[in-house]
Amino acid sequence: MEQPLDLASLRWFKSSYSGDQGACVEIAHTPAGVVVRDSKQNDQPGQQIFQFTGAEWQAFVDGARNGEFDLP
Repeated sequence: MEQPLDLASLRWFKSSYSGDQGACVEIAHTPAGVVVRDSKQNDQPGQQIFQFTGAEWQAFVDGARNGEFDLP
């Protein structure tokens, strides 16, 4: 049985482009991959996070680098 993820113990990162406004996406690395959260909601009860495997996260990063998500 998988243990629940202790969000408070994770080291969270955000893009250097985000500034200090607190309205950004943060990620943290876990043994299973990567978790993503909205920085405005961090440490709130019921905070929603998204979990991705290492392969899923790498596919997203590669797609972003290759412009797959750019607007026309």
